[in-house]
Amino acid sequence: MTSRLLEPWRRPLTVSRREAVDGSREATPILDWEDLRLLDLIAEIRTAGTVDERDLLIAAHRLVAARVRPVYGMDDRQPVSVTLALGRGSCSQRMAVLEAVARACGINTRVRGLLVDGRFWYPRFPRMHALIPHRVVLAWPEFRLDGRWISASGLYGDLAALQTGEGFTNAGGETLFDAIARTAVDWDGVTCSSCDLSAQVLADLGYFDSRDELFEAHGQTLCRPARTIANPIMSRRSA
Repeated sequence: MTSRLLEPWRRPLTVSRREAVDGSREATPILDWEDLRLLDLIAEIRTAGTVDERDLLIAAHRLVAARVRPVYGMDDRQPVSVTLALGRGSCSQRMAVLEAVARACGINTRVRGLLVDGRFWYPRFPRMHALIPHRVVLAWPEFRLDGRWISASGLYGDLAALQTGEGFTNAGGETLFDAIARTAVDWDGVTCSSCDLSAQVLADLGYFDSRDELFEAHGQTLCRPARTIANPIMSRRSA
């Protein structure tokens, strides 16, 4: 049984807003890509001689996966610079690092907002079901590559090619950020396989030019008091 007590009580109604948006390359309070730590990360990626934009993002994804330890951070609006300074971050915070790398390299990004059923996280917290929010606000990135939008789900290849083996189960140490490198993460039910996560989606909030705009419009998963109490503890707990 999930809980509604820890959610922001004034969150707007979830209305699908699927019109196209252009995305952006601009820095934002979350995607503060002008920070020297992120620029150093990009310089390290470029020393490998990567020219193709998709290959650059894949190299960035692998480097972030290796350098930023996965934890249960609760603040989705944490700046990328803070995540890199700490060397740890939640799935959402690590995705934000990847978006910031893209923007710094001249690649437009946007996010798709999804409300995901809190029960999706039951395997990670078997004794804490009553404290898991009823719905989780998820910012799923997309990147403008070769004139079309590529979801983070398809960064390593199309979903049909990736739907081999076991899909993402949200159990164990693997996070959604890590899973996109090996399996399809299908929020729309196009794979008809164990990779299909569409049943976990409660509402599609549509596209936003940045994750900042998504969280401004729909709030974060947890209310401020809950984040204030839980984040210092959970942000150190390995995923």
